Amino acid sequence: MKKLNCSGCRERKNCRDSFVSWLFFIIGLIATVAVRVVTVLIHLDPFYAKIAWYLGVGGFFIFFVYKYKVSQARSRVIREKNLPEKIESGKALDHDDYAFLSGLFCALQSKKERVNYLFIFILSALAIVLAVYMDFLR
Repeated sequence: MKKLNCSGCRERKNCRDSFVSWLFFIIGLIATVAVRVVTVLIHLDPFYAKIAWYLGVGGFFIFFVYKYKVSQARSRVIREKNLPEKIESGKALDHDDYAFLSGLFCALQSKKERVNYLFIFILSALAIVLAVYMDFLR
């Protein structure tokens, strides 16, 4: 089977995530925490708030560059393999098409993605509550 030139798109046994995807997931989580903790740190020590802000924004920059490249690679493979046209017309898919789609479906079902959204939601809600408390109720 020919390897697909797309990070995160290769056929994966049991939909296991790669080390690289875990690394960027952790970078994204750290960035999420760092940006949300700025609200508290600004009241305690503005210097540490600035460090957290730079860490968070820098982490998001790295995380989203990675996500953008993965998305671009997937789009390129979909376009090059004419997958929408093959599926719409009912043409037969070859083994590489199925391998790519299997990897794509695994990525779409990733638990990391759902955990990431939940983590961002919970920390954002907590940051808002703490900000209101520190800005208005303290």
